Amino acid sequence: MDAVVAFFILGIVCQLLGAKVSFPENVYKTLSLFLMIAIGLKGGLALQQHIDPDLITLSLAVVAFGLLLPLVAYPLLRYFGQLDRINAGAIAAHYGSVSVATYAVAVALLEANNISYEAYFPLFVVLLEMPAILVGLVLAKGSLKLINADFIKKELVANQSILLMVGSLLIGYFGGQSVEKLSPFFIDLFSGVLALFLLKMGLVAGEQLAALKKNSLFLVSFGMLMPMVGGMAGTALGVLLGFSAGGISLMAVLGASASYIAVPAAMKQSLPEANAGMSITASLGITFPFNVLLGVPFFIALGQYIAA
Repeated sequence: MDAVVAFFILGIVCQLLGAKVSFPENVYKTLSLFLMIAIGLKGGLALQQHIDPDLITLSLAVVAFGLLLPLVAYPLLRYFGQLDRINAGAIAAHYGSVSVATYAVAVALLEANNISYEAYFPLFVVLLEMPAILVGLVLAKGSLKLINADFIKKELVANQSILLMVGSLLIGYFGGQSVEKLSPFFIDLFSGVLALFLLKMGLVAGEQLAALKKNSLFLVSFGMLMPMVGGMAGTALGVLLGFSAGGISLMAVLGASASYIAVPAAMKQSLPEANAGMSITASLGITFPFNVLLGVPFFIALGQYIAA
């Protein structure tokens, strides 16, 4: 058990035991911003020395992967879960997008075990934020009418996660040696900040666990099955694209993760009739704990086994 991950368990235990742990909302938002900037900077610094000429091809493959994942999730939700089209499309969008926190946990575990990975993965995190939202909205509405200029501006161009991660990646890449003065804060403190963030996530996940009894057994099953389906598909894609052991693991983790920040915000704006509680319960109450405790270690071990 990694010490960083243990803070997530601590948060769940505190919540289930009824301990009143004060965690101001502004602190949580600050930690989220820190993680996005730190991930982007680390990627930009690494890219200075490891630019791949095939990056465009790899990026297109990753975007295609993000477009396909909700198409896998939707029929499971629609026909096996008996959900209506709107909620099936909304939840499918969550599972086609990515969780920055799950990715951060995977990176922390890889680095703790000295497992290298490709420097351009922060770019893939950014690329996988939005495609699933577009597909999910089309599936929910059965129409392309929602994908208009205003939506593209708000959700693609002015999206906070995308702007911060792309911007900090570019700063890390073009900043040269001047970026090193930021390292004591954004790089050296990364694991500590992640631990605090996971403590908060544990508290939130603990709250969501109480809501599981109100949902069907299918939602719980889907929240654990879909990460394995997406993770195995990501593993296959990582092997196909020739990634290292760490890269295969990260591609699997990206496929297994489910968004609980970017997608809920987009669904609230563009699909207000969807049941947001159901989506958050599945992605944050079931899938996030499953990935942090079981999925990420499994896919790291699988990546090492395949690359051995």
